[in-house]
Amino acid sequence: MIGVFDYGAGNLRSVQNTLGEIGATYQLIDDADGLRTATKIILPGVGHFGQIMRSLNAMRVRETLIARMQARVPFLGICLGLQALFEGSEEAPDLPGLGVFPGRIRRFQGAARVPHMGWNEIDQRQPDSRILRGLGPKPYLYFAHSYYAPLNEATAASCTYATPYTAVLERANLFGVQFHPEKSGPLGLQIVRNFVELDAC
Repeated sequence: MIGVFDYGAGNLRSVQNTLGEIGATYQLIDDADGLRTATKIILPGVGHFGQIMRSLNAMRVRETLIARMQARVPFLGICLGLQALFEGSEEAPDLPGLGVFPGRIRRFQGAARVPHMGWNEIDQRQPDSRILRGLGPKPYLYFAHSYYAPLNEATAASCTYATPYTAVLERANLFGVQFHPEKSGPLGLQIVRNFVELDAC
């Protein structure tokens, strides 16, 4: 069962619509028990880093969520759900992230218009990426964010907006996308389908 985690905010309806469009069976979950029974987990997110981390802490699911990732349950973080995987963010410097990946989320600087809003291409860095299967080397996808994740060894694809940053994370059972697949047309549907059809690690 795919569990879509509801922490009280986020783009749940559009994610649900996407899952429904590809015929995927899923359930909204909002507690540790739901996380423990899910065979795949999706953490969608929009808004403020502080909001998502405060909600996960208040719902007492932080440790369970990390434990399920460590147990190699396939996980997909969308937008803010990707950013939550890092150690922290400039958006809420006093609140630690989940710390699954090293580094901090930073705000776009310089002459770039913030937020980064609209369609942009990504550059694949892992040619055998499972989450990007069937998309081609430089697909265009829909972004809406003011903060970005650093490049690291798990960066499966990067995007450049003022600076290169992580657009897609992929390491073993862990996946994250900074763009919104649910707003990215057929290519976004393909990404969600790729996650749904993953074999368990």
